[in-house]
Amino acid sequence: MTTEEKITAYLYSIPENKRVEMMMLHQLISQHFPGKRLWYEDGKNEEGKVVSNPNIGYGQYTIRYAKGSSRKFFRVGLSANTTGISVYIIGLSDKTLLTSRFAEKIGKAKVTGYCIKFRTIKDIQLEVLLDALDLGMNTKHD
Repeated sequence: MTTEEKITAYLYSIPENKRVEMMMLHQLISQHFPGKRLWYEDGKNEEGKVVSNPNIGYGQYTIRYAKGSSRKFFRVGLSANTTGISVYIIGLSDKTLLTSRFAEKIGKAKVTGYCIKFRTIKDIQLEVLLDALDLGMNTKHD
């Protein structure tokens, strides 16, 4: 199964009201970042145990670990959760950056060091979300 097929299957596994918004966000992000690597993470660890919600990922950077190993991962992630939608911006070294730049402007969303969580896209300013995604996609990580 291709990454796009896995993403489509994931989106159709979500309840319809949230699926429509996730599909809209997936299309928006894909169009905003054409040509960026697309990811699908099923949320399971090596043993097949569910450890997180599934994620659609965009872009790529390298996570470098203290012992010298590294791993490729997405820069921006999109995930449905029990109360709404989460958008992850991975790898920002300044964990206050998202909150300080976007929390006051984005609308009704909880903004943390790496996540913007909201109930519905009607609650947020999409232009501000795209600005936050631009920050995550364009911040030098390596």
